Amino acid sequence: MLLWGGQTVSEMGSQISVLALPLVAVVVLDASAFQVGLLSAAQTCAYLLVALPAGAIVDRVAKRRLMIGCDLALCLVIGSVPLAYAFDALTLAQLYTVALVSSVFSVFFSVAYQSYLPVLLDRDQLMDGNGRLAASQSVAQIAGPSVGAGLVTLIGAAGAMVADALSFALSAGSLTTIRTREPRRPRAEAGRRPTLRSQIGAGLAYVAHDPILRNSVAFNGTANFFVIIVETLGPLFLIRTLQLRPGLVGLLLALGAVGGVAGGVAARFLARKVGSARIAWIAMTVLSLPGLLIPLAGHGWWVLLFGFGWISWTFASTVAGISLTSYRQAACPPDMLGRVSAAARWINWGTLPLGGLAGGALATTLGVRTTLWIAVVGGCCAGLWLFFSPLRGMRDIPLGTPQPVAGTP
Repeated sequence: MLLWGGQTVSEMGSQISVLALPLVAVVVLDASAFQVGLLSAAQTCAYLLVALPAGAIVDRVAKRRLMIGCDLALCLVIGSVPLAYAFDALTLAQLYTVALVSSVFSVFFSVAYQSYLPVLLDRDQLMDGNGRLAASQSVAQIAGPSVGAGLVTLIGAAGAMVADALSFALSAGSLTTIRTREPRRPRAEAGRRPTLRSQIGAGLAYVAHDPILRNSVAFNGTANFFVIIVETLGPLFLIRTLQLRPGLVGLLLALGAVGGVAGGVAARFLARKVGSARIAWIAMTVLSLPGLLIPLAGHGWWVLLFGFGWISWTFASTVAGISLTSYRQAACPPDMLGRVSAAARWINWGTLPLGGLAGGALATTLGVRTTLWIAVVGGCCAGLWLFFSPLRGMRDIPLGTPQPVAGTP
């Protein structure tokens, strides 16, 4: 309950900053499209730089202590933004630094807390525990931008980030009060401890040898590359092109989380009626097509096209993601799941900073609306990785006994 409560507060605060940080750049510092793209790349580059080794490092240290340290560091880093703004000393260079440093701590925290849950719960409680954490994340994705929009309206974008800094302090406090001891890690025999390089290589090799996993991570990496362009340029498009107030921007972005929650609720029903393999590629080649409405958004009620397109993307990606994650968990041997998940996460998330940079550069050259067209067309085409995979010839995803891959330990 302490872990769940602290993480719920932290997720809510983080979603406020997802809205507030780019608004600080756009509204307070008058950042250009390319500068907003650089900020997005800084917010996500840790996925590319440290996601692979993070899993192996987390397994070697005390997880609760690491999580508390990450929370306190994030409190100080995020809190520096409203402090600098109060003294009229805020610069884009500071925003880049805050985005980069906070992304590193966030990656380590997210990996650690997922590994820490089995310390607190019995095996038969893990499903319920993970469900509660996932539900909190979905609620935060809906409520966070809405709350953030209200705070931005009341106290400004920089002031709204105080809420995120305080949320990390509360999360650290809840973790500190947990008294459950972590089991002692057995000492590795001399010469027997696997190296980070060998562990990382084994996970990447497994993904490369499995055709469904290989196409799945290619799909996710491609989709994330284009989706981050929409996320990066969306606030810029809505504020400068459509002249929306920052508070309304937060409400429109929150609609994406509504689509994610709806996708999570409908995924099981759709998998049963259509087939878990079929629905994965149908979702991303058919159900995602309303995403093409995003660049058509205009003044007045036409702005709702942005929200409708965003909902369709998050709904479709959630439905597909549940099926693909279930395959990875079922197909991978248990002793390799962490390494395989880390390898998939590195590819899936590693394209985010690249997409942020590409979006900023294209928007500077071609304009924001034209770049959004490129992004939505590319995002809808990402589903072709799943269409041209073994999933197209199946009704349901195989969930049989995991089979080891030759050449991997």
